[in-house]
Amino acid sequence: MPEFDVLIKGGMIIDGTRMPRYQADVGIKDGKIAKIGQLKAHQTKKVIHADGNFVVPGFVDLHTHYDAQLFWDPYCTISSWHGVTSVVIGNCGFGFAPVKPELRDRSMLTMTRTEAIPYASMKAGLPWDWVTYPEFLDSVERHPKGVNMLPFVPMAPVMVWTMGLEDAKSGRKPTEAETAAMKAIIHNAMDHGACGWSAQRLGRNSIQADFDGSPMVTDLMGDETALALANVLGERNEGFIQMTYAPDSTGDYVAALNHSEKHFEDLATAAGRPVLYNVVLINDAYPERFREQLRWLESCVQRGIRVFGQGLMLEQSFTFTFKDWNLWDDSPPWRDATTGSLEDRLLKLSDPTRRPELRNAVQSGVITNKIEDVFVLECRRPELKKYENLKIGEIAQMEKKHPVDAMLDIAVADNLNAEFYTPPLNVRVDHMAEVIHSNSMTIFGVSDGGAHTKFFTGGRYPTEMLIKFVRENPVMSLEEAHFRLSAHPAMCAGFKNRGTLVEGAAADLVVYDLNRLKIQPMEIVHDFPGGEWRRVQRSEGYQAMLVNGEVTFDEGECTGATPGRLLRHGG
Repeated sequence: MPEFDVLIKGGMIIDGTRMPRYQADVGIKDGKIAKIGQLKAHQTKKVIHADGNFVVPGFVDLHTHYDAQLFWDPYCTISSWHGVTSVVIGNCGFGFAPVKPELRDRSMLTMTRTEAIPYASMKAGLPWDWVTYPEFLDSVERHPKGVNMLPFVPMAPVMVWTMGLEDAKSGRKPTEAETAAMKAIIHNAMDHGACGWSAQRLGRNSIQADFDGSPMVTDLMGDETALALANVLGERNEGFIQMTYAPDSTGDYVAALNHSEKHFEDLATAAGRPVLYNVVLINDAYPERFREQLRWLESCVQRGIRVFGQGLMLEQSFTFTFKDWNLWDDSPPWRDATTGSLEDRLLKLSDPTRRPELRNAVQSGVITNKIEDVFVLECRRPELKKYENLKIGEIAQMEKKHPVDAMLDIAVADNLNAEFYTPPLNVRVDHMAEVIHSNSMTIFGVSDGGAHTKFFTGGRYPTEMLIKFVRENPVMSLEEAHFRLSAHPAMCAGFKNRGTLVEGAAADLVVYDLNRLKIQPMEIVHDFPGGEWRRVQRSEGYQAMLVNGEVTFDEGECTGATPGRLLRHGG
């Protein structure tokens, strides 16, 4: 009988614990790392010759929205193309369970805007062989998987299930009986393996709105309700909470920030468990904002409060058309103008009576560049080709228009097919370095994998981190990088025996050549159900990726193996 199922020979091991690298072989048996050392290749089913390459633990992504895509894409691409072997689903309070049959269509419509997942793909790709949350987990478990999955209980469907759609969306406080029912659902879900619960609380001007432009159910959740739900984790002494929170503010930014910080501390205290704070967002124009976040997270460390910040640690740019764009939804005039069908959007964006409020709408600059800095990438109509590769500000100056009019005139004239590009706001390496070196409470990620698929490719972040902050700029060592990409998130989220390359751990591994790592240019692929498309960025330089001891990608090519698991109770 073979001693090993897979033997990785001659690689340089970085084990994810921050210990120094060393050269050794890795023997894998029954999905686990059986032995590390100078090992013989005889009686081994498969040998991977990793000479000159690094062998590291697979990357762990705590912030994805693959809840729908996992049913038609077992590998959760693009994340798995960039070394991710485990993902957390059900983030931000969004998901598809529990959902009563008569509200299935409504739940899919919700996700078309708040996470920009194509309706046709969900309609064609979701099996809907569940109603309750435990039944959803059973469906995920039955379905082939190329990555491991850890599931949150998403609070939006829980609130709708308990209160009814209209009452849940009204913002009213749940009754004691309704709160007790929600707590019971969370308890039951965690009994069946959920890792905790999640919610988005962005107020009435949520940047991630419902399909009709109204706030999401959880956007109007009160602090008292959230604290009551946090008590579930305290009662169980297990799990963690993920929350995206920015309360409504009348302009007092400091007061709003202080309130949100205090609430996260209260959640962590009530739960006695880790709370993930979204999001530490770097904007080179407003560095004091992320520095304040870092100072607060450091104060949490000093006081023993387990609030972890999730840092968006990649250059955040968008390629979009006004057919799908929704990331100006925190501006009511823009949200209204970009809500509805193609015909609705065309009518509203071309309406001259709307233009003044669109021009005057304040853009914070936190999410995207000023409109003047947006580029026109591509137009379909021949007479509009002259605008390609020009900034909106340049076009506005040439045509003596307001930048908003210059952009929208092009969009409308091209039937909303014109593609625009927002340059990244966070290109300064020194700013990124501040986040990396600030404290141990900032987790890399926020890929939003599975969401915003027509204008964002955040799943590339592990490759970008290694290229930008290790190879090109000496911001951190590889030992630190692999701790932050694997062990750190795994420990925070309660993954069991994952995130480190040690004997006895699950054999989720990546073999790669640092010098060959590359992110390929963005491309459009038509691989979603319902005839839908998405933007993707593939990788180069990864020799092999293994999930539970089986090779899922060999030199970038998918092997067809589906060894991923639903990690109930963390694995």
